[in-house]
Amino acid sequence: MRRGWWWKVAVLAVLVAVVWRWWQENGWEKEAAFKLMREWSDKLGIWAIPLYISIHALSIALCLPSAIFFETAAPLLFGFLSSLFCVFSAKILAASLSFSIGRLVFRNSSSAVEWAQRNRYFHLISRGVERDGWKFVLLARFSPVPSYVINYTLAATEVGFLLDFLLPTAIGCVPMILQNTSIGSLAGAAVATASGSNKKSQFWSYFFPVIGILSSVLISLRIKNYSTQVSVSEIPPQQK
Repeated sequence: MRRGWWWKVAVLAVLVAVVWRWWQENGWEKEAAFKLMREWSDKLGIWAIPLYISIHALSIALCLPSAIFFETAAPLLFGFLSSLFCVFSAKILAASLSFSIGRLVFRNSSSAVEWAQRNRYFHLISRGVERDGWKFVLLARFSPVPSYVINYTLAATEVGFLLDFLLPTAIGCVPMILQNTSIGSLAGAAVATASGSNKKSQFWSYFFPVIGILSSVLISLRIKNYSTQVSVSEIPPQQK
């Protein structure tokens, strides 16, 4: 059983090393990458969506800094509404994959646990989860800490997967998804309008992205207000 586990970890480590080495040597030419994605999307047809979801989820699980590119490019490939589904599915798949890999490693390797305990994010997130449970996981999704750091760090804690991890993750990722896909959609609509290639109604090309950005702002403000209330409620009353 343990031998089979080490085989899986070894394969994963090799894959991460190869991808990371290629990333450092070749970089990421966004225009060329987007052109390639557009060609794949046209050739694959309906299969382009599951391929996009898989690649985006894998890039997050491998801790590659490409999320903003994938999420702003999605509406240019699939349209605004379809891109919301694609990015949301990729985020949930990536979070589940990262959590499962992290939980597998941390439960079978004492050295990995020792490494996590030396990480400053681990103690912060561990204490927050112990104190507030799913509420802290929800608030953590609005922090500047990268999502893959949160995913793997939470895997090292005793947080439950479905209710305490996956559900608040699904809720917490919505504002950023709305923001990034809306920016990409607005940029695409502006370019199409300027070049005269926008055959669709210009109103609808701008309406849904603007609503998306406004929704993102409103949700973020609501969560910020909630977090402030939680912090205030936890301040012990002064002794008289």
